[in-house]
Amino acid sequence: MLTNQLEFTLSSKRQDEQSHAVASAIANLSVDSRNEARGAIFTRREVVDFILDLAGYTDKKPLYTKKILEPSFGGGDFLFPIVTRLLSSWRKFKSPRSILEDLGSSLRAVELHIPTYQQTLKSLRCLLEHEGVDADTAQALTEQWLIQGDFLLEPFNGDFDFVVGNPPYLRQEMIPDVLLAEYRKRYKTIYDRADIYIPFIERSLSLLSPDGTLGFICSDRWMKNRYGAPLRCFVSRQYHLKFYVDMTDTPAFHSDVTAYPAITIISKGKPGKTLIVHRPEIDQAALRTWATLMLKKQIDSKSSELVREIDKVTNGSEPWLLGSSDQTALIRRLEQEFPLLEDVGCRVGIGVATGADKVFIGKCSDLDIEDDRKIPLATTKDIASGVVQWRGLCVINPFSASGGLVSLSDYPRLKLYFESRKEELLARHCAQKAPANWYRTIDRITPILASRPKLLIPDIKGEANVVYEEGKYYPHHNLYYIVSDDWDLRALQAVLLSEVTRLFVTTYSTKMRGGFLRFQAQYLRRIRLPFWVNVPAPLRKELSEAAYSLDMQACNAGVFKLYNLSHDERSSLGGNGG
Repeated sequence: MLTNQLEFTLSSKRQDEQSHAVASAIANLSVDSRNEARGAIFTRREVVDFILDLAGYTDKKPLYTKKILEPSFGGGDFLFPIVTRLLSSWRKFKSPRSILEDLGSSLRAVELHIPTYQQTLKSLRCLLEHEGVDADTAQALTEQWLIQGDFLLEPFNGDFDFVVGNPPYLRQEMIPDVLLAEYRKRYKTIYDRADIYIPFIERSLSLLSPDGTLGFICSDRWMKNRYGAPLRCFVSRQYHLKFYVDMTDTPAFHSDVTAYPAITIISKGKPGKTLIVHRPEIDQAALRTWATLMLKKQIDSKSSELVREIDKVTNGSEPWLLGSSDQTALIRRLEQEFPLLEDVGCRVGIGVATGADKVFIGKCSDLDIEDDRKIPLATTKDIASGVVQWRGLCVINPFSASGGLVSLSDYPRLKLYFESRKEELLARHCAQKAPANWYRTIDRITPILASRPKLLIPDIKGEANVVYEEGKYYPHHNLYYIVSDDWDLRALQAVLLSEVTRLFVTTYSTKMRGGFLRFQAQYLRRIRLPFWVNVPAPLRKELSEAAYSLDMQACNAGVFKLYNLSHDERSSLGGNGG
């Protein structure tokens, strides 16, 4: 009995200590004055109005009979337009009750940052008084509407008909460990390196009424990246992605950001068709027209080039396919008929990360160390022309053939070199974690990789740049490589240079500013291929010769035959293959 009481007391004490630590972490964040610490990004008014229109929050409805939530109101970018529409609707429908009775429960808005909360509260009172609301009522309304606290931990009574806003852009490393641990306990969608907007979306969706609608503008990374998989699965189970509006490279915010934003309008209910719009003009009248057309699904010929309607965008945890319906159908067909690239004997990897390139990489002729510790290195600059043009760099290999680090006593010149740079090497995280291995690179170097023929692919690129390397160089960490014991690498190069591969990467990768694509391993591994033994000999030769001559049209022609593409499928790629 005493043991149980002692365990209960200790458990309660730990819980109290944890609760205090969480409260302390929240308190520190609530007064941090840096925008980047709060993830604050400010949305333009015309974009806010566009989102409210698409969500259906318009003064043509008796909005005072509905409930709306703004989970991170900041300076009021969404809050003030919401209140303006709410007041307009109340006046238009002429409710007999008082404004406080009608509107008191119609709105809830949360803000963590105390100075921002206080300033916005004052501004909102001024807005209400300017709209003819008396001072006492304005104060009473704002005190009911606005909540200072952490949206992810704040309790709410009931659900909401609308949840709209711009959730904070905050990386995990900006969140105190104890608070992040609390979030992870509550929200199953926090996975891998997910930003904080991920649990914001999960909780917002969970708070929707049976007919509720969410309208957010936030980063589109979660729709395709690994960390977004649990949230994509969550959405696909019981929600309908009604509208997706790509806002990349548009002035959607008051400041220039690299958030790759998108507007998502998600309603509770069965999944259905999604209307997709790409980069509309940021203009009040233009966006109002867009909203009207999208809600009525009346897309004219002029705007149809920017619009697609696609069925089954959400598909469990799979990345969302947001391209044209023809291209999506082609991707789906290839995925059904052909195995994954790594299932047919090809392997994707990434080059070496050293943690201190200035120490481990240099001109071979300038590195005063033993020759067998130098390995010629291929970088993105070496392959920029489409073929390898080596600039003479080497990477230092601190590993022995058995896999452990070499003994520096066996390499006096290497020892002298490293010890003269020891302070810089010790400052790295990997060295602090294992001080005895202070001179290792982050990634282990396996010299045999340098001697293997391989294809080299830069991480970020616009046009095709898949380069054959005959087996002389080790790839740098900005390069992905593909090796194979089965597929002929020249023939594989033709496939990777083709429009089919570009479609796979465009479909699954996150696009960078300027239209550049990320050719990361996770996207390359999604490419489908037949087994090499099933490729006819004449086609093998055709593919290899096309790659050797870097003839893009010939590459496409051969690859279209490889996948047996129909005329319509070829047309969906924008080419006929010669």
